[in-house]
Amino acid sequence: MAWQDVIEATALRAWESRVESERFGCSVERLTAGSASPFPAVREAVLGSDADVIVLRYPAEHVGWFAQLTALGRTAVFADSLVYWRLRAGQGRAPEGAPDLLPVEPAAASVGELISEIFTAYGNHYLANPLFDPADAVAGYQEWALSSAAEGGCLALWDRSTEALVALATLEEGEARTEILLAGVVPGRQGRGLYAHLLKAVEDRTLTRGSADVVISTQGHNTRVQRAWARYGFEPTQTVLTVHLIRSALLPGH
Repeated sequence: MAWQDVIEATALRAWESRVESERFGCSVERLTAGSASPFPAVREAVLGSDADVIVLRYPAEHVGWFAQLTALGRTAVFADSLVYWRLRAGQGRAPEGAPDLLPVEPAAASVGELISEIFTAYGNHYLANPLFDPADAVAGYQEWALSSAAEGGCLALWDRSTEALVALATLEEGEARTEILLAGVVPGRQGRGLYAHLLKAVEDRTLTRGSADVVISTQGHNTRVQRAWARYGFEPTQTVLTVHLIRSALLPGH
């Protein structure tokens, strides 16, 4: 979920997600509550929706909302917590140089392969929904990454010693900030410090563009990568909860 849609939003926003509807074979609506959104507005939006699945995201400080969501005539499935972090560009604790690692803009074919390799086993909010096929979720990540690649928003690390791409970051680059959408290291090369070099490549690119911040988010359970962000200099900014509100009749046993 984009930074501006969550961190900077104040009003309630609802929209039909045609891409997810086509991917999962049921109607999906997105509903995002900003910092100033009252629960009655959320309730009215849920009650007025005809979607099979509503993917609702709201600030985690609203700890009482989930109990209220269970009384709106749908099956409420807690899907994840999404933690947002921010780095002031130029203040990162970058690793020492690695001559064999070269930042490159990868070809689209390589992007799809890397996403499949890196994110196949990744725990995301789609996996909480029994209506959604996990394979379709991975395909969604690939489609998302290829969209970034088409706009020139992909950055990879090429290892000259092995002549292989070993890490990938997909980016949304605005005037004020660079948002890292997806980032990771291929499974066979994890745990060797490559991720910090990937962050450095993104930070360097952000500085070259003249933007002030690098931002990123992940599921709350992904503590390993959050430790890497903290070591690099990122700071936690906000936590958002994800709930899938499903038409109960669509679930097994109803």
